[in-house]
Amino acid sequence: MSEKFYITTAISYPNGKPHIGHAYEAIAADAIARFHRLSGKDVRFQTGTDEHGLKMVQTARDKGVDVRDLCREMSDQFQAMCDTLNISYDNFQRTTDPMHQVSCQAMWRKMHAAGDMYLNKYEGWYSVRDEAFYEEKELTTGDEGVKLSPQGTPVEWVVEETWFFRLSKYQDRLLKLYKERPEFIQPEGRRNEVMRFVEGGLRDISVSRTSFDWGIPVPDSPGHVMYVWVDALANYISGAQSLSGLGYGTNDFTLMEKFWPSEEGPDGELKPANVLHLIGKDIVRFHAVYWPAFLMSAKLPLPKQVFGHGFLLARGGEKMSKSLGNVVDPIELAEQFGVDNLRYFLLREVSFGQDGSYSPEAIVTRCNAELANSFGNLAQRVLSFVGKSYPDGLPSPRRESVRKFVEHKADWWFEGVIGDDNSMERGFIPRVNFTLMDDKMIDTFIKTWMDCVIRCNKFVDENAPWTLRKEGKQEQLDDAIVTLFTFIHMLAIAIQPIIPTAAGKLLDQLGIPEDERSYAALADDTWYDRLRASSHRIAPPTPIFPRLEMPTDVK
Repeated sequence: MSEKFYITTAISYPNGKPHIGHAYEAIAADAIARFHRLSGKDVRFQTGTDEHGLKMVQTARDKGVDVRDLCREMSDQFQAMCDTLNISYDNFQRTTDPMHQVSCQAMWRKMHAAGDMYLNKYEGWYSVRDEAFYEEKELTTGDEGVKLSPQGTPVEWVVEETWFFRLSKYQDRLLKLYKERPEFIQPEGRRNEVMRFVEGGLRDISVSRTSFDWGIPVPDSPGHVMYVWVDALANYISGAQSLSGLGYGTNDFTLMEKFWPSEEGPDGELKPANVLHLIGKDIVRFHAVYWPAFLMSAKLPLPKQVFGHGFLLARGGEKMSKSLGNVVDPIELAEQFGVDNLRYFLLREVSFGQDGSYSPEAIVTRCNAELANSFGNLAQRVLSFVGKSYPDGLPSPRRESVRKFVEHKADWWFEGVIGDDNSMERGFIPRVNFTLMDDKMIDTFIKTWMDCVIRCNKFVDENAPWTLRKEGKQEQLDDAIVTLFTFIHMLAIAIQPIIPTAAGKLLDQLGIPEDERSYAALADDTWYDRLRASSHRIAPPTPIFPRLEMPTDVK
């Protein structure tokens, strides 16, 4: 039975159109999901929209539309963004789904039965934009004496009756979690921030509102709706009418048992579910403090990891946000530069986990240098040469060292496979490090892949197949072509999580069947013989990565 892996993004707040920051998170999660699928795991990938809360009510009122219509319109735009960017989600969860309400209310009842809910009056500072309450010590003072949250958003003083969750009860258990499972919060800097916050003392938190009614009703408490973070966080385990949600608290929880199973370890504690929450660094506290406390209260397993990635910053170094008016439309970028080019740039350019920046000229420069000039050119000139020089089919390896290489019995390197016996020189191709993807070091994984591409291009120049053909050195030519063809096969399979469409087109040109493109195929020692025995011939290749033009407004 294959290992289960469940990955989620944060669900986006759809009070405005999606921007490039939303696309960055979706693309990163998609790359990780695709990597694990290619590695043979049974993967579940969920994204969606968080549609309740005061912000949605205010936005709908400002637009003069019903809030339900606004939710439907804006959520559709976020789902369309995912579809355009080739995001391979299994479920697009909407918090207005009736089955999500069933799951949220079931979880509320569990927490209430644990004695962790009580009714009281809340007085304190609240940020509408963050949908979060803050303590006085967390605030700063902005222009004209306006009090600001840690995220720089204005806060207002609110007083209302509310249900409270006994977060303080879980302080010691949370600190124990962080100590015993340091991988629970990553990167390390985020873990340190959360630990300092919790060590400073936890207060019970408000988990319902009475000042508006756009939310999930609190069970047996008329006039109260769930505070957005209870509602939003529960999306990871909730149901959906399409039966594509995990289904906690519903009549169909098959997926819950599969991807979030309640299994006891040797110590009698619930084992963590193999779940990765990929979120922005600004909401790590909610996922690494509130969410595990809710799960502990409901006696449910904890996720394996919460990973807080950095922000994609605007040209001036500012965080992109709807309120600042500096958002970039990812659909326009995809139309201008191509989906795979945009995916590659974002995942290659930004050190994953840290902040990064974007500019049109940076996309053009990076993609032309690495995709068009390096990888695209490698594939184009090798396949063009093969198509012209081997019209009857691929050559057979001549030397045992090349045969072992093609059968993957040698590592991703070769020694002395080309040239006369008395003048062999070591040739070295660095290995693509797949462990880096497992560790969420996506940009470094791509760098090791590009190192291979660069070395392969150098191999072409050093061994000059066109010269070997001219000089009639057929055995050396055959081995050079077999070696290069094998490397292109490996490189195309390896990079599929990042640029799935382009890699797929290249594998089509190579003649690799769709069911032979997983990472397990890299251990298959008969792939080349099967390909040679097939009727596939290398046709004149179509360029995979045409060069991009610099935008006209860039000097």
